[in-house]
Amino acid sequence: MIFFLILSLLFVQTPAPSVSVDEKSQQIMDRAITALGGPKYLGVQTVIGKGFFTTFREGISQLPARFLDYIQYPDNERTEFNGGGIRTIQTNTGDTGWIYDGGPKKISEQTPAQVEEFKRSIRTSLEYLLRGYWKKVGGTITYVGRREAGLAKRNETIRLTLPDDYWIEYEFGAKDNLPAKIIYKRQRKDPDSGDMVETNEEDQFFKFIEIDGVTAPWVIDHFINGKQSSRINYESIQYNQKFPDDLFTKPANIKAIK
Repeated sequence: MIFFLILSLLFVQTPAPSVSVDEKSQQIMDRAITALGGPKYLGVQTVIGKGFFTTFREGISQLPARFLDYIQYPDNERTEFNGGGIRTIQTNTGDTGWIYDGGPKKISEQTPAQVEEFKRSIRTSLEYLLRGYWKKVGGTITYVGRREAGLAKRNETIRLTLPDDYWIEYEFGAKDNLPAKIIYKRQRKDPDSGDMVETNEEDQFFKFIEIDGVTAPWVIDHFINGKQSSRINYESIQYNQKFPDDLFTKPANIKAIK
């Protein structure tokens, strides 16, 4: 009797997360995937991107920093920044991460808050929606409607609501089916009071270019409470290139940094 009880417990399966997508939203996502390259877009496993990252203060752009970004889907990323003669490396692998600061020449583990920030960036990304990564945790996608997006232009909007009630809205061009915006909320520390406050954040996509059958935005602007805070401007993008096995591994010391 005990044997069969243990055996039954071994074969107990965890219920699959609840997933729901309405028909209209599914059609919008299907058209977006086709516009981005269809099977070739979904078949991308790695991305190497080069370009410039620029921050904005009070609407004024600051000096841009050159970046080199390595992505291995679904949740490995290494970004190298070079600005003012200082090299910085931020690397994340799932629930872990490390940072190299070229100023003091120091390698350190990411704080829990920094790791959570990376995980937030994953689940508010376009790939999280279109590649279906959200299905692993469950969620609901609903059609929101059409929104004005400039002169004679409208965007189709859908909303992904995750089990913790966190939501992300995605806008796609009603005519070209390309991603236009991603909208979500975020907790940030107020620079004046030091208190945590909720902000409205938005990514906007421009300058779509097709490379090897895959179409992607080469300019991404980020806004916080309606004010632009940064711009990513790609110079080149390569798909499905192999990385060194230890690219995401934390180096033993600064001499081991590649």
